[in-house]
Amino acid sequence: MIANRMRLVLSKSMPIEIINHTVSPCDEVAIVSLAQFVIKEMGVHPDSELSISCVDEDEMTSLHIQWMNEPGPTDVLSFPMDEIKPNSAANGPGLIGDIVLCPTVAAKQADDANHSTQSEMELLTTHGILHLLGYDHANANEEQVMFALQSDLLVKWRR
Repeated sequence: MIANRMRLVLSKSMPIEIINHTVSPCDEVAIVSLAQFVIKEMGVHPDSELSISCVDEDEMTSLHIQWMNEPGPTDVLSFPMDEIKPNSAANGPGLIGDIVLCPTVAAKQADDANHSTQSEMELLTTHGILHLLGYDHANANEEQVMFALQSDLLVKWRR
């Protein structure tokens, strides 16, 4: 398997590294653009760093078992680093963390949701960043807040 390694910086700030370890197509430029938008909208320091990796189902299954103690692959995992929170730009830059996406799981979910795999990858990227910033959906209230914010961010970015 050949990894598409690239460090994309679409503006003067927010260095975001994206690596596609799969043979699945992924619009890396769009994902980085979205990630930068979400980070900016959430009030995170513009020099903060984020890493995004796309992996196959075998790798995602291994990570899912290792870190969540759950079987099978999942769509996205988030690994926060410096515990950066929304509206923390005044605290200076930091390492936001790592997001791991599984394009083949995203493709299956996209079919079920009747939208494109790229749209699903964008949703999962936003979802992953929100997890890195401390959002969760363990209960109904948290889920309502996180999913509404996720939807709002995607609508704004897609305009």
